Amino acid sequence: HCQQRAAADSMTECHKELQQLMDSQVSVVTNDGRTMFGTLKGLDQKLNVILEECKERVFSKEEGVEEVALGLYIIRGDNIAIVGEVDEQVDGATDWSQKKAEPLKHIVH
Repeated sequence: HCQQRAAADSMTECHKELQQLMDSQVSVVTNDGRTMFGTLKGLDQKLNVILEECKERVFSKEEGVEEVALGLYIIRGDNIAIVGEVDEQVDGATDWSQKKAEPLKHIVH
């Protein structure tokens, strides 16, 4: 019972923190290593998130980062590894086409 309550309390805390990011630019890293960013427009009790003007950044060691437009996009909460607020000034000043990096591997819990 305590573990269930702790999980419910922590879920509530996550939900509160994400609520504060509503209508902000966020970056989401999924358990399969994908990186998406867009405007956080919604979330539910299972921490499924809705991103507006969502784009996926596809990383490569050989070529610069490719940005793939996804539009309005829903990401299941159980597939989210991390959500972070994007500093729009820094992000906008970054030439992602010149950044080379190895893609993230799947995350193992």
